[in-house]
Amino acid sequence: MQNSTPSVVILISGRGSNLNALIDHAKQTGAYQIRAVISNRPAAAGLALAQLAGLDTSILDHTEYESREAFDAALAGLIDQYQPDWVVLAGFMRVLTDGFVNRYLGRLVNIHPSLLPAFPGLKTHQQALDAGVRVHGVTVHLVTPKLDHGPIVDQALLQVLPGDTAETLATRVLALEHEIYPRALAALASGQIKMVNGQLDGTLATALVHAIQ
Repeated sequence: MQNSTPSVVILISGRGSNLNALIDHAKQTGAYQIRAVISNRPAAAGLALAQLAGLDTSILDHTEYESREAFDAALAGLIDQYQPDWVVLAGFMRVLTDGFVNRYLGRLVNIHPSLLPAFPGLKTHQQALDAGVRVHGVTVHLVTPKLDHGPIVDQALLQVLPGDTAETLATRVLALEHEIYPRALAALASGQIKMVNGQLDGTLATALVHAIQ
């Protein structure tokens, strides 16, 4: 490593709103250094944000690979050129193979728009409305081979309001994402939260859970 600041590679597929929050936080705090941003979609708007911030960017189009395994192997090779401490999924819309996940196990981070373990997968806001829950939110977690079931690093919640739709919930949850993702990544990078015997230190993880109205 070039310096002692923990290094990060960020994977995106779309607009890059969480990427933007992470870039701003890194500049303001120096808690981690973003080495590169990689997208599987050539038209991802987040690439322009990364380039504007002076970051290395790469495109690895998944449609050019004949299998998930082939794409993930190429992606891992690209990531490993930067030797990051952490690999961060910020709107990366790909289901990763077990081989890829296990390669970065314990340092592969994702954000999911629900209070996991509730509502894994897609259409989480509609799932929450259909279930009639009173609270909803967002979860930062470490990625494991089982989709959306890794150890929880941080969560934030909000009340589901009368008249909420999937769209209004998505907008409000996104604001929570921009707050907790940088904070959670900084806690991981600094060692404030760490893995102990394959699990997150529960006391520190619990201390970061908070409610936002």
